[in-house]
Amino acid sequence: MGLTKTENYTEEQVNLGKVLKVMGHPARIAILQSIIRSQTCICGELVTEIGLAQATISQHLKELKSVGLIQGTIDGTSVCYCINLDTWNSVKSSLGDLFDSVKDKNKCC
Repeated sequence: MGLTKTENYTEEQVNLGKVLKVMGHPARIAILQSIIRSQTCICGELVTEIGLAQATISQHLKELKSVGLIQGTIDGTSVCYCINLDTWNSVKSSLGDLFDSVKDKNKCC
């Protein structure tokens, strides 16, 4: 099969697809949940909380950051991460619109 032709889709569809693909790993969901629970920037606590190796956590953080779900700041020798609210709210809105577009009275199958 050929490559996906992204020019056939809207920018919103392409971006949402990228974000959902990155979110499709349970470790990344756990990382996001941990950051959200902390209600602050989180630095080194993820390794003990998630139970994965530092290198693995770093790779997952890199993927989450690549689509803008999280952002990081350098604090001494460590990088601290928090939720990027702009991206988070955009994804929330797009998913809400998608889910809300299905009407309860749709009895097609």
